Amino acid sequence: MCGIVGYIGGKEAFPIIIKGLKRLEYRGYDSAGVALLNGDLNVYKKAGKVSDLENHADGKNLTGNIGIGHTRWATHGEPNDVNAHPHISGDGNIVVIHNGIIENYAVLKEILTSRGHVFNSDTDTEVLVHLIEEIRNKNDYSLEKAVRIALTEVVGAYAIVVMSKDNPDKLVAARKSSPLVVGIGDDEFFLASDATPIVEYTNNVVYLNDEEVAVVHRNGEFTIRTLENVQKTPFIQELQMKLEQLEKGGYEHFMLKEIYEQPTSVYDSYRGRFSVERNYIQLGGVKEYEQRFVNAKRMIIVACGTSWHAGLVAEYLIEDLTRIPVEVEYASEFRYRNPIINEDDIVIAISQSGETADTLAALDLAKKKGALTFGICNVVGSSIARVTDAGAYTHAGPEIGVASTKAFTAQLTVLSLLAMHVGAKKGTLSTRDWHKFASELERIPEKVKKALETNDLVYEISEKFKDATNFLYLGRGVNFPVALEGALKLKEISYIHAEGYPAAEMKHGPIALIDENMPVVVIATNQSAQEKIISNIQEVKARKGVVIAVVNEGDTSVNGIADYVVEVPETLEVFTPLVATIPLQLLSYHIAVMRGCDVDQPRNLAKSVTVE
Repeated sequence: MCGIVGYIGGKEAFPIIIKGLKRLEYRGYDSAGVALLNGDLNVYKKAGKVSDLENHADGKNLTGNIGIGHTRWATHGEPNDVNAHPHISGDGNIVVIHNGIIENYAVLKEILTSRGHVFNSDTDTEVLVHLIEEIRNKNDYSLEKAVRIALTEVVGAYAIVVMSKDNPDKLVAARKSSPLVVGIGDDEFFLASDATPIVEYTNNVVYLNDEEVAVVHRNGEFTIRTLENVQKTPFIQELQMKLEQLEKGGYEHFMLKEIYEQPTSVYDSYRGRFSVERNYIQLGGVKEYEQRFVNAKRMIIVACGTSWHAGLVAEYLIEDLTRIPVEVEYASEFRYRNPIINEDDIVIAISQSGETADTLAALDLAKKKGALTFGICNVVGSSIARVTDAGAYTHAGPEIGVASTKAFTAQLTVLSLLAMHVGAKKGTLSTRDWHKFASELERIPEKVKKALETNDLVYEISEKFKDATNFLYLGRGVNFPVALEGALKLKEISYIHAEGYPAAEMKHGPIALIDENMPVVVIATNQSAQEKIISNIQEVKARKGVVIAVVNEGDTSVNGIADYVVEVPETLEVFTPLVATIPLQLLSYHIAVMRGCDVDQPRNLAKSVTVE
């Protein structure tokens, strides 16, 4: 949710902030704003995208080499100019940008109103800036001390950057349950929700921890203190991200670029982690806790959205190869239902961003119960990577498109490695079968590349169904989660209602929906249930439904039954989601483009969900 950018140094701040906001626009894009200090405090805000803000600010005073900017995903108050960030204190001296939710803002607002504060917006953030003003002015505190004390009085999640008119040589930043990165340049500092606005200027960054307050000075001074005023030593890390990864590279949309990057991202996710020739598999995060994995009584996977679908696929993989029971939970539900967690359980958290608020809360609960926690995420230095006992990065590279594509297949790759590793160590996966799986996994990047060749056919199919109002996706076994994921992609970016179902469950309700206007996508790559899947297709056709079947290359069993057949390379059944999902991603992409939808920034969605 929401993207924040700050700069202090010798350069003009506005161009850096605007470019940074455009890089962060996948985090929120219903309004944007910027505040600049140049003796005067100039604040410009506009509903809409960053380009609307840029047009709004054109011709105005944009000078100043200290400033902050924000792109919003609304939580409190509708998207409009007034509710856009930054928000200003009542005396016009302090300005704040904020990502997160202040849960007790209503109580604080009532207290502050009784003390004479007047509020202009509907946001929780404006309450926070007035609280900082109240504490600072009443006690004559420094800006950073006022921020620290104010944050001890708020309940909720936040990443904030604070700037003050009478402190033109410093920025104050803090975080709790929402990411914040400090970039260290040559006599300059950058602040951002993630590293994407920073990588162009420096590779040296510090990731703030929860309840830490950073102060960056124009003179190069950089301090971090906890809310209790305990000084911390900044841990400087080097970014591995490359600037070209953040550009479209000639593709019309980031989503299409990321779909086509999957042969590389799958390969990068297993590169160096196993060798068929040398007969080894190694996940660094598993090695230290190998016996805990081998002796685990149960694995619990917690995730949200697409990552939850990856977890459902992993349930089939892990149970098949390790014989360890697996439960897959929505992180948002898991933490609220008093779950049974034992010390011999392993809780696996999956998140592209590594910042998903509900997943982090589920991890916190698991850690309190004594379970081993294992994180699978894509962002180095993210919160999940830091709070889990161990983990594995997916190495998919930056994913800018809001609808996840390459992160999904990268997650499946790492989860496959995890299942193979534990199965081999436990003895439930024989050496012969391990070689079979490893050899096939090695071929997956080429098979994904071949699956991308379905693009032209999928484009033609998309033209037929771009005006549909509903879709049904069916799959069996390991491809049931693929049906869920295919339906989610279509919903997310084309706004067509779609549902995924286990194919056998269709006759227990959804079959009532089927008529000549209902496209039904059937993932039919399961050799183990081929006859059953054909029967499901026949049931759809008997009710005049239109069938789009995804089948293994050379499989003619549904020819003459299905209306459209899309062939993907055949692989081991447990790996079919890695190739079968490709045409479904392309289908959702092309339909959305044909409908004139904003593919990379679909309405109401944000890439990183850092609020509960």
